[in-house]
Amino acid sequence: MAGRAAVPEVIWARPERTGRGPRPAYTRADIAAAAVRIADAEGLDAVSMRRVAGELGCGTMSLYNYVPRKEDLYELMMDAVSGEHELWEPCGDWRADMIRVAHQTRDLMHRHTWLPRLMSPVYGFSPNALRYLEHCLACLDPFEAPYGTKMELVAMVNGVVTTYVGNEIATVERTRSLPWSQEQENAVRIAYLGRQVASGAYPRLAASFAEAAGPIDLEGVFERALTRVLDGFA
Repeated sequence: MAGRAAVPEVIWARPERTGRGPRPAYTRADIAAAAVRIADAEGLDAVSMRRVAGELGCGTMSLYNYVPRKEDLYELMMDAVSGEHELWEPCGDWRADMIRVAHQTRDLMHRHTWLPRLMSPVYGFSPNALRYLEHCLACLDPFEAPYGTKMELVAMVNGVVTTYVGNEIATVERTRSLPWSQEQENAVRIAYLGRQVASGAYPRLAASFAEAAGPIDLEGVFERALTRVLDGFA
């Protein structure tokens, strides 16, 4: 791949400009914003060095002067959206603050539906990501535990949110590709499932459905998943 470094590097360790020569035509923020616009509109697979260069109005090879690798472009994107996190003054109730963090992260992922695909520790050390992590640890100041445990708690909360939102997004995207409505498909599947359960071959499933009949409260499931993670640490 053009521009790929021969040794590992972190883009944040490189100066955005050297201070010598002409002023760069674009900032990292400009490049990240262009990539995020493409991903928001068309999905992560649409993001390429060529597309971003076209969005900025420059040549593809020129873009490599700013961003040596596509992985660096992803890191710029992650940093840009991490900057959307609100960093409030912790209230003193670490559980309440972490639930607020989780809901904010969920909203962020729904604004940028490609985000769950890039949720990786590899992209977790950008300036805005570090500020977010420091904020989470500040929220956990009242929680008496080693920092290693606190980091695990933050990771598990993020894991719950990422998994849950990933499923939500996948469901919506699948529904859009169908020639019928989600309600029509649900009706057919529920009718089939009802016949299978009524056959007597699945007594435990039958008992489960009899115990909790009716539509699933997905918001309640999300809240309970968060609460159970926090209970496990408390």
